[in-house]
Amino acid sequence: MAHSGHIPHPGGVRQALAANRLGLWSLVFLIISAAAPLTVVAGGATAGFAVTGLVGLPVTYLASVVLLALFAVGWVDMATRIPNAGAFYAYIRHGYAAGGGETLGRVVGLAAAGVALLAYNALQIGLIAGLGAVTSSWLQTRFGIEVAWWLLALLGISVIGAMGVARIDFSGRVLAVLLTAETTVVVIIDALAVTHPADGTVSLTTLNPSHLVATGIGAALAICITGFVGCEAAAVFAEEVRDRERTVRHAVTLALLITGIVYAGSTWALTVYTGPDNIIDAAAADPAGLFIGIGAVYLGTLFADLANLLFITSLFAAALAYHNTVARYLFSLGRERALPLVAVGLGRTNRSGAPRNASLTQTALAVSTVVVWSLLGWDPLLQLFFAGTVLGGTGVVLLMASTSFAVGLWFWRHGYSSRWRHLVAPFTAGAALAVVSALIVDNFELLVGAPPEAQWPALLPGAYGMCVIGGVLWGLWLRHRRPDAFDVIGLGPVATRLGPMPVQAPTPAVTSREVGL
Repeated sequence: MAHSGHIPHPGGVRQALAANRLGLWSLVFLIISAAAPLTVVAGGATAGFAVTGLVGLPVTYLASVVLLALFAVGWVDMATRIPNAGAFYAYIRHGYAAGGGETLGRVVGLAAAGVALLAYNALQIGLIAGLGAVTSSWLQTRFGIEVAWWLLALLGISVIGAMGVARIDFSGRVLAVLLTAETTVVVIIDALAVTHPADGTVSLTTLNPSHLVATGIGAALAICITGFVGCEAAAVFAEEVRDRERTVRHAVTLALLITGIVYAGSTWALTVYTGPDNIIDAAAADPAGLFIGIGAVYLGTLFADLANLLFITSLFAAALAYHNTVARYLFSLGRERALPLVAVGLGRTNRSGAPRNASLTQTALAVSTVVVWSLLGWDPLLQLFFAGTVLGGTGVVLLMASTSFAVGLWFWRHGYSSRWRHLVAPFTAGAALAVVSALIVDNFELLVGAPPEAQWPALLPGAYGMCVIGGVLWGLWLRHRRPDAFDVIGLGPVATRLGPMPVQAPTPAVTSREVGL
């Protein structure tokens, strides 16, 4: 790789994340916490029945797991060979470089980085708004205590910001406790639902694969896929895990299995409790309270209070997980000098190996958004929580589709040990996820839950087009004005050393020419 000079780096500044901090289960908890199981089941999935009018959500969740497993087959192999806290951005950069040259790879990579920053910030800030609004509503309804949503949101941001600059294994332990508690509540409510079936009959009809070809399945698939958008955490934290190849691979497998079983099992349990013919009406009548209400009926208000509290902590846990993801993306881009020089400090870590400056930057952005939202009197639930999380989920699915194609291109160029894992699965998953992305954009207003007369939801997905254009233009500018920075885009942990990214090719390597493809 050619370089035109030396990239200055501040002396004595740490530019590496702390290695060997996360074990298998810590990484699993980080992944699943981003998915927010209780939030998805008690909120998104229940509302999904109402907005789609389809009873086949349980089998659609199972189909989503199959699709994401197909996506993960090649992606995880690439993640173990190219560790980078920028994750999808880095894989897209290397994949498209393999398919069309280094300049194309770097420019497309920066476009992907812009999409990722918007997507994960929208998710994190949307969840913070939801945390404040839901907590405010619960305190008012249950205890008659009035606290402004923005004050509770700022409190949540403060705690998350403090945890963001601490050791990542501390966040992992906190998330482990919260996730265990919320999953236990989900399982208890599922058991109550299944043991109290409508008309005394446990029906399996909503698990019938025939529902996958029903009219409107696109909206249902969009809802289900976005419930798994936290899976990138496995790659984002790859630099910080012990035994990277084993840990990342097993963590992704366990996270997909656990979340898939929880989502499919819980939505199926709801249809058993209400009866398959009644689930749509029941969800439409009380989308926010249907699931937790089952616990209140059979275990009393104390259990319902606990479940509602854990719903709130589920929002907190997901916001914390996405905060850590955004911080590592900013850190990765800062370390590679891919940002404006004013942001050079984002590529530094503190003594605990946490991306301190990047974390503080994300905290400041979240605080600013909440303050502006409250001053303008905008709706924190509809216009920030629902719109933000759907917008963020849309961006992550777009990144997943692009990453799938990048993975296939990379293995095609560098050699592969399995045609199925490294070519067929990535390209097939990429095509399927591209279709899902189009379905999400097409159903965006429906997924946000905005009234039919609202015009603003239709404009939001276009923000990703602006990110792509901006990333491409910025990449071209870097190529001509700061070529040293342009040369190390996507090199991750070795960006401070001028030289090619060391990658581990599959063994034994089989090239496309050798098999006549």
